[in-house]
Amino acid sequence: MDPYRIKTINRIAPEGLALFGPGYQVSPDETRPHGIVVRSSRVDTDSYPELLAVARAGAGVNNITVDKATERGICVFNTPGANANAVAELLFAMLGTQMRHIDKGIAFCRELAGLDDAAISEAVESRKSAFRGVELAGKTLGVIGLGKIGTMVANGGVQRQMAVVAFDPFPALENIHALSYEVKLARNLGAVLGQADIVTLHVPLNKKTQGLVGPEFIAHLKPGAILINFSRGPVVEDEAVMHALDAGKIEGYITDFPNKKNVSHPRVMTSPHLGASTEESEENCACLAVSELKDYLEYGTISRSVNFPTVESIPSGSCHARLIMINRDVPGMIGYASNIIGSNNINIASYMNESNGAVGYNIIDVESHVPPEVIKTIESHPDVIRTRLISCHN
Repeated sequence: MDPYRIKTINRIAPEGLALFGPGYQVSPDETRPHGIVVRSSRVDTDSYPELLAVARAGAGVNNITVDKATERGICVFNTPGANANAVAELLFAMLGTQMRHIDKGIAFCRELAGLDDAAISEAVESRKSAFRGVELAGKTLGVIGLGKIGTMVANGGVQRQMAVVAFDPFPALENIHALSYEVKLARNLGAVLGQADIVTLHVPLNKKTQGLVGPEFIAHLKPGAILINFSRGPVVEDEAVMHALDAGKIEGYITDFPNKKNVSHPRVMTSPHLGASTEESEENCACLAVSELKDYLEYGTISRSVNFPTVESIPSGSCHARLIMINRDVPGMIGYASNIIGSNNINIASYMNESNGAVGYNIIDVESHVPPEVIKTIESHPDVIRTRLISCHN
């Protein structure tokens, strides 16, 4: 069997790439990839005619043309949670810096270079009150979005003796189970905004969340609140936030997404998109992304896809080949595929079908050879998006 061709985009941690092993041809210069591993660069899936899957070494997939991928039967993976600790650590470091004016204090100390110890001591004692801050303990932290990162941030607030209130319209059960019992769940967004001293955003970027933080959102904030955005830049309307800062409605804005509007404002603290930029996070994301991609290419199994349903199955010993059928989620597709396979005297060892409401994904293990004409017949159905045939026979 020819090796799977993998294109890497951006720096992918070598610990992850090492998992590919034999049977894979991995290069950033690959022009006809079966799979792509990417971090933050844009990927237009229509640019790669033989592409089967894209694995994003990170959580957000707004840099990938997911809708185009779905129409062509290309699976898109992400790695939720692999960078959660890195983001949460940076968030609390930035928040502490803002509330204690640590950045201004450090800058002041550097201005003292060249003075003797007595002069430095005198300057410190006379000026240190200008950097007096406030503590996190006792403040109310509002968390919008309870994915892996939001859950870890909420728990981090509890550990810092903060009162934590959180809202997510559709929380995942596993994240709710991981949430500290001391975190209060709000019934709506307004219940968080009206009482939180600090509001932090941890939502995906989509049509519903783009521009989420605008004039109406800000109007519901507690006066003097601090706003934090470590989700995605376009979730926040920067012009509305700058206006609120100038008007004294909010005290400060912390973001990982610097731009022309926010970098020069004295009450904005920006980091250069460093949320997942740690050695540990990059390794975790790369390893998970490669594992997802390998499982899909070798077995057709799916976990943590943003556009396909989860389907996990190990081929049985009697499996000769694994036929994958990707279709639009319409009635009758299971019977359609089963009848064609059966009418060609091919025995089905097992049949798994899952749907996410838009895409139906079928793993059909068969006990004998599947002729090309059978595949062509299945593909002739107008609602079949794509098929694959994976050999299970050694």
